[in-house]
Amino acid sequence: MSKPITVPSLGESITEAIVARWFKSVGEEVALDEPLVELETDKVTVEVPSPVGGVLAEVLADSGTEVEVGALLGSIDEGVATGEKSAGKSAKSSEPAPKAANGSAGVAEEPTLSPAVRKLVEDNKLDPAAIPASGPKGRLTKGDVIAFMEEAAPAKPATPAKAPSPAAAPRPAAPVFVRAEELPARPEDSRGEERVRMSRLRQRIAERLKEAQNTAAILTTFNEIDMTSLMALRSEYRDSFEKKHGVKLGFMSFFTKAAIGALKELPAVNGEIHGDEIVYKNYYDIGVAVGTPQGLVVPILRDADKLSFADIESQIADFGRRARDGKLTIQEMTGGTFTISNGGVYGSMLSMPILNPPQSGILGLHKIEKRPVVVGDEIAVRSMMYVALSYDHRIVDGREAVTFLVRLKEMIEDPQRLLIDV
Repeated sequence: MSKPITVPSLGESITEAIVARWFKSVGEEVALDEPLVELETDKVTVEVPSPVGGVLAEVLADSGTEVEVGALLGSIDEGVATGEKSAGKSAKSSEPAPKAANGSAGVAEEPTLSPAVRKLVEDNKLDPAAIPASGPKGRLTKGDVIAFMEEAAPAKPATPAKAPSPAAAPRPAAPVFVRAEELPARPEDSRGEERVRMSRLRQRIAERLKEAQNTAAILTTFNEIDMTSLMALRSEYRDSFEKKHGVKLGFMSFFTKAAIGALKELPAVNGEIHGDEIVYKNYYDIGVAVGTPQGLVVPILRDADKLSFADIESQIADFGRRARDGKLTIQEMTGGTFTISNGGVYGSMLSMPILNPPQSGILGLHKIEKRPVVVGDEIAVRSMMYVALSYDHRIVDGREAVTFLVRLKEMIEDPQRLLIDV
C-alpha cells in the first residue's frame, strides 16, 4: 500500500519551505521514523521522518523546490522489501524488450518524472529519453528540459533592413540608457566564481534586517565596562560552580541577569509598538544570538528572570550545540522581548547591532581588552569591554537608553550585587 509523504506543520506563521535534500533515493528501503527529507524554512531546518517502514516509491519535489504545508513530497510503498522490488525488476528485465518502429530495441519503462517536469514535457511534446538528465540517479530535472528547449529553439529570422531615411539635422548627442537585460552577457571570469542560491534562512535574515531598518528609528548608544572584578569573581568560583551544576560559568549569565535588572527599571526597552499602542511586557524572554554555518539564529530563554545562573548557562550551552546541528525547534525561536548578541566571541571590538523586530532593544557585547584607564588618581591596566545598546527611538528615549547601559555597567562592575547560586 502506498503511503504519502507530506510537508508537516512548520509552526506559527510559517507556511512554506524549501526542499533542501533527500536522504534516500527512489527504490531505497526506509524504516519507520527514519529521516527522509530535509526542509529549510526561514527559521530552522526540519527533518521529515518516514511515516511507515517500506521502500521510497517516488519523489515528487526535488531539491530546491518550494513547497507549502500539506504539499505532497513523495510516497512510500509500505511493507515492501528491497529484495521484492529487485526481484520484480529482474523478472521484467528477463522479458524481451519491445521493438521500435525501426526494428531496434526500445525502452521497457518510461523514466519517473516529477509532476512539473512531466507537464513541461507533455506541453511541449518532447521525448524525455532524448533529453540529457543531470539529476540524482539520472533523474530529469526541470532545468534539463528548459536547457534542452533553449538549445533546440530555431534562430530568429533576421529583420529586413529598412531603407535609409533622409538625413536629419544634427542634434546634440543625448545620453544613451541601456536596460540591464539588454547588456551583453559578462564574460566568465577566469579567476573563478561560484553562484550559490541563498538559503531560505539567509533570505529571511536579509528580509528581517532590512525590515528593521525601514520600520524602526534605530539609534545606538555606547558605554564601557570594567570587567576586572567580574573576571576575578568568575575565576574564584568557576571550579566549584562547574562541580555543583555540571556546566561552565560564563559571562552570559551575568549579562542576562544584569540586563533583566535594567529592563525592570526601564520597561520601554522591553516593550514593542503594536499599531498605535505601546505594549509593555511584564515578563522577560531573552533572545540569545547564536552563530551557525547557515546564519544567525536567536533561541529564547523563556522567563529568564526566574532562571538561576546555572539554568541560564545550561540552556545557552544546549542552544549552541543544537543550533550548530540544526536541531532547534521553531517554538524555541519564536517571540522574545529583548536580545543579547555577543560579537566578542568573534573578536569584535565595537559594533552597532540591528534590532530583532518587533523588539525595541538589543544589547551588543564585545571583546575584552586590557587597556590603561584612570582609577582614582592613578593609571591602571584593567580588562575593559565596550557595550552597545541599539534601540527603537520611537518608543525608547535617549535618557532611557543611556540609563539602561549605566545600570548594566553598575551591576557588572559590582557583581556582588548579583546572586551566584554556588
